Amino acid sequence: MPNYYIYLISSLPMLHFGTKPPFSFEKFLENCRDKIADADIDCIRLAKEAYAYQGEEPTLKKWSAFEVALRNELVKIRAVRKHIDPLKYTRGDGYIEPYITRIAMNASRNPAILEAEKRLDQERWRALDELTVGHYFDLDFLLTYALKLLILERWQRINSVDKPSLLNGVIN
Repeated sequence: MPNYYIYLISSLPMLHFGTKPPFSFEKFLENCRDKIADADIDCIRLAKEAYAYQGEEPTLKKWSAFEVALRNELVKIRAVRKHIDPLKYTRGDGYIEPYITRIAMNASRNPAILEAEKRLDQERWRALDELTVGHYFDLDFLLTYALKLLILERWQRINSVDKPSLLNGVIN
């Protein structure tokens, strides 16, 4: 029987793509430490490297399968452009959902790299929303929350870069 964390989850602020994260992933882990089981904390900690997850936790397995499939499709598109063998850079050999190919193709067609990355992360967010369906106060909700928090942290780092100095560094 799964553990339910009604108080903790109901006290968490809602996350919205494109907004500033309310706190860091590490602060989230610290907040959870006294409120949830140690095994569940360890599972949430794995969210940081979830794309390489090899365990049995269903939500992380589904997320990893989605992420690996998306990355494999991006590799295939980039390999064709560079005239190299994509099999050298792909992981796994599972079935790819057709919508994942569409996501990768749409992102690769965008001439603005940052906009393409934003679109990929919006699709990741949507996939996390799908994983959350039916999970309101359990570990699965906390895992998807943690993964969304990591996406928001990534965009906070991207948006806080001093763009003029970065451009000057690239040009010089």
